[in-house]
Amino acid sequence: MLKIDLIVGARPNFMKISPIIHAIKELNKSKNLINYRLIHTGQHYDINMSSNFFEQLNIPHPDINLNVGSSTQAQQTAAIMTNYENLLFDSIPDLCLVVGDVTSTMACAITAKKMNIEVAHVEAGIRSGDLTMPEEINRIVTDSITDYFFTTSKTANNNLLNSGIKERQIFFVGNTMIDTLIANRERFFKPNIWNSLSLHKENYIVITLHRPANVDEQNKLKALIKEIINNSYGLPIIFPVHPRTAKVLEEIGINYSNLYMIEPMSYLEFNYLVENSKDVITDSGGITEETTVMGVPCMTLRDNTERPETIELGTNELIGTDPKAIKPALEKLFSGNWKKGSIPEKWDGKTSKRIIKIIVSNFIN
Repeated sequence: MLKIDLIVGARPNFMKISPIIHAIKELNKSKNLINYRLIHTGQHYDINMSSNFFEQLNIPHPDINLNVGSSTQAQQTAAIMTNYENLLFDSIPDLCLVVGDVTSTMACAITAKKMNIEVAHVEAGIRSGDLTMPEEINRIVTDSITDYFFTTSKTANNNLLNSGIKERQIFFVGNTMIDTLIANRERFFKPNIWNSLSLHKENYIVITLHRPANVDEQNKLKALIKEIINNSYGLPIIFPVHPRTAKVLEEIGINYSNLYMIEPMSYLEFNYLVENSKDVITDSGGITEETTVMGVPCMTLRDNTERPETIELGTNELIGTDPKAIKPALEKLFSGNWKKGSIPEKWDGKTSKRIIKIIVSNFIN
């Protein structure tokens, strides 16, 4: 039987790995071929990862938690590598499967590879070209030692080919995050704020901001929000705020009558809000993928993106980090001239099945 370690380090990783687990379980119903252990490094503590989180999305609780906790980049990387190595001394898998681009992705890939364990990277090959982002370094390092590259787009394929990866190692399979979205879309439900603010379809805007360049500089954050407020024609602005960002907002005293700063929501509630919004303004890469599939206009407050397909094909526009770019973008939206977009190839909810089929073919057949 094939033994696989599935690595997660943060809440979004569970969204990407969950459908892979479902695909393994589905396969094992007819042929008991794969034994997996779900390993949470504990890189991020998330107050929303309660039992409800796992139950809502039918995600299994981790088999093992390495409990590394928060610290500096180097300290966290070292702790993950040390704790995972100790686990491997006791039990060696045939394959270490990592997802995304968090520190845990890179750290566990390095640790496994140094112990001669093959590595599979889901969401391989995406690049922003911005080395000031820790995630970009994680992507490059992970892909430099990976054996099986599972990609979300042909652009990612080309990035890997251009870096010298052999074509036979690259598998264009689609997007597991979208597997989770499609599997749960009919289960989205209204958050409490829906009724309390008398929200209805397309009469509000959703904001999510978390990148240091946008939220750590107080004047920058203040200017961004002011521009959104001044150009949103009085629509309610719903802003689920990360605790770290909330502290900055409190210090600068932001207060507008149509700005509603709320606590982070569950996956099913948040995506209900996104799907029915007029627009999403964000600096998150993952949200741009989800808005693309849901057909919701999206403005990304970043100067680069590792997900160009959300712009070339989807509903997303990269408007930069200058607050002055917000007004023309919102004018375009309210004039009815925002692009409709389309869904990228293989973002069809079947990515995880493709991944497991390829793994079985390469390891078992």
